[in-house]
Amino acid sequence: MHDFCFTIPYGLILVAGGVIGYWRKGSTASLAGGVGTGFVLILAGYLSFKAFEKKKNSYFALILETVTAAVLTWIMGQRYYQTSKVMPAGIVAGISVLMTGFYLYKLATGGNHFPAKTE
Repeated sequence: MHDFCFTIPYGLILVAGGVIGYWRKGSTASLAGGVGTGFVLILAGYLSFKAFEKKKNSYFALILETVTAAVLTWIMGQRYYQTSKVMPAGIVAGISVLMTGFYLYKLATGGNHFPAKTE
């Protein structure tokens, strides 16, 4: 599975969560955090997709995805530990730890793989 297949939906979930947090609670921190990190991930996924179309790897995008997911894991994991609130801290920390693991796997295995040419 290619990183952008999960990264773009992951980013969209974060954007939606930030907007919902702002709409329901008036939290500008949720809006800024969710929309900011979501757009970074959507951009990274887009860069990775464009590189894939050219049959290349975008290690810049993959590292950006990994760092963003790891930071979200740390921040939201701490918030969950302090508040014990599953929503949103526990959910975002859980998804982010899975995504960090996926990105580390992709880095360790050389990024996106391309189908062999058949002639």
